[in-house]
Amino acid sequence: MSRADVVIVGAGAAGLAAAGALRHVGIESVLLEQDPAIGGTWARRYDRLHLHTVRRHSGLPHHPIASDLGRYLSRDEYVAYLQDYARHFDLRIVNGYTVESIHRGRDSRLEWEISSAADSWRARAVILATGHYRIPRWPAVPGRDGFRGKFGHSVAYRNASAYVGKRVLVVGAGNSGAEIATDLVEHGASFVAISIRTPPPIVPRDPFGRPVQETGRLLSLLPPRLADRIARLTARLVLGDLVRHGLPAADWRPYSDRRVPVIDVGFVRVLKARRVQIRPALASLTATQAVYVDGSAEPFDAIIAATGFTTGLDTLIGSPTVLDAAGEPLAASGETTSEPGLYFIGYTHSLRGHLFEANLASRKLAANVKRYLA
Repeated sequence: MSRADVVIVGAGAAGLAAAGALRHVGIESVLLEQDPAIGGTWARRYDRLHLHTVRRHSGLPHHPIASDLGRYLSRDEYVAYLQDYARHFDLRIVNGYTVESIHRGRDSRLEWEISSAADSWRARAVILATGHYRIPRWPAVPGRDGFRGKFGHSVAYRNASAYVGKRVLVVGAGNSGAEIATDLVEHGASFVAISIRTPPPIVPRDPFGRPVQETGRLLSLLPPRLADRIARLTARLVLGDLVRHGLPAADWRPYSDRRVPVIDVGFVRVLKARRVQIRPALASLTATQAVYVDGSAEPFDAIIAATGFTTGLDTLIGSPTVLDAAGEPLAASGETTSEPGLYFIGYTHSLRGHLFEANLASRKLAANVKRYLA
């Protein structure tokens, strides 16, 4: 059994931010990361991925992203930055370490035990930074096992090369679903449709030349209903009336519901060109067809489920008092929890950007952990 004052579970952006902020105040930590490489989860995302947040608000604490890079970093540029961040702070990272459980030490209530299949760590404080996107959420679709085409999740999508000349249905219209549908259209799929159960609001990435992240930071200061009205008007002026092009009106509002909208990076263009088709929610599958809730059906060669993820925290933590019914932390990122010595970072739902929030939360976290250890 190994020991450390602080163990951070997860060495993605939020975990690295936590470790960098702790190092800045003189606290050493150990990061346990199941991936064999730093930035590995980012590196496996689809090829066309770029950050939706601007460079100056996407860096981690005390070591900003180099100013010679563009406004929106590519996937590979951000992976390189994360690796540089780990080197800059000389962080102690144990790669290839899959944590299976986190619970109070059996012989000391002042310690936490972080266990894998092979061994364990003991720590005075433990920080969970495994993120929103740990466990893919698969849709429960009757007939899925009998579908003869390819059925995969967006987490495994890289590019459209395997779908050239194919009829493809994307299930789910979040940011990943919209970008994957666009990528398929632009790179050779013969027919692309997107099945929508809950229509999202869509916003331009750079309304009137200003990054939507900047707009979101300002609108977050207003009453939610007013912010939603301004955001809706802005989207209508820039993108037009998308209902005319088959997209149902949004069922929720970003500021009132505290949910991230779809940020348009090409989807609206292919929608207006009728190169991607809007379909109702998926009800079931046959051997060759998708059947929708309105009773209509059509054949597909492949289906990509862009249906999101769960945190999986409920399978890790042996304390039921720190999570809500959805398995997300009750305490805000970086703040103290009902369990002394247990912290979370990287679980904030924010219109200001996940990376921006992780930077802010890591500084609060460092102060709280330093106070706790003292």
